Amino acid sequence: MKRLKNKIVLVISLFLFFVAVNFSSDIVYLSELVGTVFKMQRTNADITDYKYFENIILSKSTSPQPWPIHKNYNTINETENLKKIHAELGTVAYLIIKNDSIWYEKYYQGYGKNSYSNSFSMAKSIVSATMGKAIQDGYFKSIDDKVGSYIDGYSDGLAEKLTIGDLSSMASGLDWDESYTDIFGVTARSYISSELNELIKSRAIIEEPGKSFKYYSASTQLLSMVVEKATQKKISNLVQEWFLEPLGFENSSLWQIDGKKNNTIKAYCCFNSNARDFARFGKLYKDYGKWNGIQILDSSFVAKSIKPRFEKSPEYGYGFWLGEIKENKFFAMRGILGQYVIVVPEKDIIVVRLGEKNLEKNSDRPKDFDVYLNEAIIMLDSVRFDYEQ
Repeated sequence: MKRLKNKIVLVISLFLFFVAVNFSSDIVYLSELVGTVFKMQRTNADITDYKYFENIILSKSTSPQPWPIHKNYNTINETENLKKIHAELGTVAYLIIKNDSIWYEKYYQGYGKNSYSNSFSMAKSIVSATMGKAIQDGYFKSIDDKVGSYIDGYSDGLAEKLTIGDLSSMASGLDWDESYTDIFGVTARSYISSELNELIKSRAIIEEPGKSFKYYSASTQLLSMVVEKATQKKISNLVQEWFLEPLGFENSSLWQIDGKKNNTIKAYCCFNSNARDFARFGKLYKDYGKWNGIQILDSSFVAKSIKPRFEKSPEYGYGFWLGEIKENKFFAMRGILGQYVIVVPEKDIIVVRLGEKNLEKNSDRPKDFDVYLNEAIIMLDSVRFDYEQ
């Protein structure tokens, strides 16, 4: 089977090389694509991709803060539905935090509490939080600051109207195709290219910004470029200083870059951490920006972030997904292949799931998303859980 797989990858690589030779205008990207496919032995993204790309290391906090362990920690077994979906979709971590204490956690396939796993688009929530902190600290006046005030090429036509808030809320109007299957498309290019920021700047604004929700990874990448320009610091350094340090991250993190030449953070994705540390962002927003009594992030910004910006798109705010499942209102960080940090403020619950696959979407979210939250609540309710305890 392994030999067959290698042959298939070789055929794909040879085909891509043929395309590269015959379409010289894309020779740089196509050569990078061939090299990446050959190195990874596959054409799809995976939670272990940090092993195949260059990364920047973000240190753990100098004052790590372990999560409290609930008195009923792991006293309840996972439901049969959870067992089934974990096996089917390759879950590597599942965590339930109740009242800021770890109530249940389990790891699979050799993963543990310290194992790296790819955030994918959960990183978009982190970048949006960084924008909020930059506003709070005076680098921006508000979410209405114009992108063109910081980045060349956004001062004319439709681009002149583009704001940092439009980028955070996915209302950029960019010319972008958010396809995860087209290896020649712009989203794949952003994942593989060694010239990420140049790729982003090459995309025109073709619709009026700030009018409607359209989910584009390019919006977050451009937002990180603006934040870096305004603060004169790398987005990774800001996240380290403003969040990882005060939130007490227990482990170092890896953030993928586009290569050693430009050292550009793939801000729209690829923040590699673990379930316990990812959950800290859920708690920060659940508590409206406060951590251990200290206001890390402005509460009004957090409140705005977890409410819909557009009436016709109630599923998204500023950097966070929103919704309601069986009368349980939630906000969430989400990444492809089923990376989730789900927060139900009214029940003081945070659910984290990391894994290899997800199901197709049902309406505005993958079908498995609901299962991870519903089954967590069933587990809690099975012991007549008092949600005030």
